[in-house]
Amino acid sequence: MKTPSAPGKEQSALATEEAPRFEKVSWTKDPGLRQLYFFSAVGLMVASATTGYDGSLLNTVQQFEYWESYFDNVGTDASQSSRLGLLTNMFTIGSIISMFIVPPITDRWGRKPSIIAGCVFMLVGGFLTAFSNGYGMLCGGRFILGFGNSLSQLASPMLLTEIIHPQHRAPVTAVYNCLWNLGSLLVTFIGWGTSYVGNDWSWRSITLIQIVPSVMQLIFIWWVPESPRWLISKDRNEEALKILAKYHANGNETNATVQFEYREIRETLTLEKEAREKSNYLDFMKTKGNRWRLAIIVSVGLISQYSGNAVISNYMNLIYEGAGITDQNQKLGISAGKTVLDLSCSIFAAFMVDRLGRRKLFLTAICGMTLSFTIWTVMAAQYDNTGGKQSFGDAQIVFIWIFGIFYDIGFSGLLVAYTLEVLPFHLRAKGIMIMNITVQATLALSAQTNPLAWDNLPHHWNFCLLYTLWDFVEAVWVYFVFVETRGPTLEEIAKIFDGEDAVAHIDLDQVKEEVKLPHVHEEKA
Repeated sequence: MKTPSAPGKEQSALATEEAPRFEKVSWTKDPGLRQLYFFSAVGLMVASATTGYDGSLLNTVQQFEYWESYFDNVGTDASQSSRLGLLTNMFTIGSIISMFIVPPITDRWGRKPSIIAGCVFMLVGGFLTAFSNGYGMLCGGRFILGFGNSLSQLASPMLLTEIIHPQHRAPVTAVYNCLWNLGSLLVTFIGWGTSYVGNDWSWRSITLIQIVPSVMQLIFIWWVPESPRWLISKDRNEEALKILAKYHANGNETNATVQFEYREIRETLTLEKEAREKSNYLDFMKTKGNRWRLAIIVSVGLISQYSGNAVISNYMNLIYEGAGITDQNQKLGISAGKTVLDLSCSIFAAFMVDRLGRRKLFLTAICGMTLSFTIWTVMAAQYDNTGGKQSFGDAQIVFIWIFGIFYDIGFSGLLVAYTLEVLPFHLRAKGIMIMNITVQATLALSAQTNPLAWDNLPHHWNFCLLYTLWDFVEAVWVYFVFVETRGPTLEEIAKIFDGEDAVAHIDLDQVKEEVKLPHVHEEKA
C-alpha cells in the first residue's frame, strides 16, 4: 500500500532547488544588521513579550491572597467561574474588534502607525487595570489592552518579516513568537516577588509593569525602518532600495543580494498589482492555492490554542488544585520552572527551523502533545480512582511540562512565522488578521467552556480525554495539510501554492554579473 506523500512535496522541492544561494553574512560582524536587529528586538519583538505577560498575568494574580480578597466575586469555584471567564475574555473581545482595522491601516499607511497606536492603547489599558477600583473597571482596562494589543501584535511580525535579511528570516521570525514565553517568565518571577507585599500592591504593581514593553516600543519604533515591500507597493522604490542597502549591505546599493531582493520584490509586486488593488477577503476562496493557505492559517491558529495549552496557560490554578497542590509558593515555583523550560525549548526550536524544516517540527510537536495528553489523562484518572494519591497528582504536573516541551517545538515559534511565510504580500495583512481572529475566537471559546467542563464533567480526567482525542485529529490534519516552506525566499514560497508563474523569475548569477557593470543604479527607476 502506497504511503500518502507530504502535501506540496514536489512543488516545495522545486522551489527549494531554485532558491537563490545568497552570500553568507554574520549579523554579529555586520554593522548594518547589528543596528537593524537591535532596534527590531526592542522596537518590534517586545510586542510578543507584551502578549505573553498579559496572557499569564491573570493566571498569576489569581494565586495572590490580596487579589482574591479584593475581587472576592471572581474565583475558580463553579459559582464564580463565569465571571472569571468574562474577565479573561475582555482582552480577547478587544483584540478581535481591533483586528478588523489593522489590514486597512497597515496597507494604506504602513506597518509602523498601527504599532504606535497599539502601544498608546496598551498604556491606557495598563493604567486602568493597575488602578482599578472594582470588577467593571478591571474588565474595561483589559478590553482596552486587548484592543491595543492587536494593533501592535499584528503589525509587528509583518514588519519584522519584511525587513529581516533573507538568510535570517526564518529563525528571527520564529524567535519573535517565542518571546511570548519571555513575557510569561517575567510575570511569573515578578509575581513571585510581589506576592510577599502585604497589601493590594502585591497585584497592582505586577499589573502596572505590563506597560513597560509598550513604553519600549514607543521609544524605539522610530529607529525601525518601514517595510521595503510596503514602500515598493506605494511606488516609493528609491526609499525601499536605500533601506535594503543600508541594513543588508551597509549602504551598498549595488550589492548582489540587495539588488536581487529589490528586483524580486518589485517584479513580484508588479505581478500582484491587479490582485492587490482589488484585494478582498473573498480572494482566499478564489483559487486552489489561496484555499490551501486559508486552511493552513485557520488551522494553525486553532491548533495553537485549542490543544489543551489554553487550559495550562489560563487555568493552571484549577489544575494545581485538582492535582492536590494548594500552597501559593509551591504553585508559583512550579509555574516559574515551567516557563523557563518553555522559553529555552522554544528558542532552541526556533534556531532549528531551517535545519529541520517546518513540517518536521510541526509533526513532532503535535504527535508529542497527543502522547503527553494521553498519559496525563491516565494519571488524572488514577488520581481520582485512588482518592487523590499525591504521586499521581505529581505525575500530572510532570506530563504538563512534557506537553509544554512538545508544544514549544512547533507552535511557540512557528505560529506567526509560518503564517507570514505562506501568505503573498497582497494577502499578508488580511491573512495574519484571520489567523489572529482564529486564535482570539478560540481563546474566547476555551475561556468559557474549559472551566464549565472542568466543574461539570463527572471526573477531571474526562476533560483531559476530550483533548487527547482532539489532539489526535489535529495530528492527522497537520500531516495531510501543512507544507514545507524551508529554502525559498518570501516571494518564492508562492510557487508552492500557485505555480511557477506566480513569482518573478530573477536569476541571482545574472544579477551578480549586472551589478559589476557601471550605472547599475539606474535600476532604481
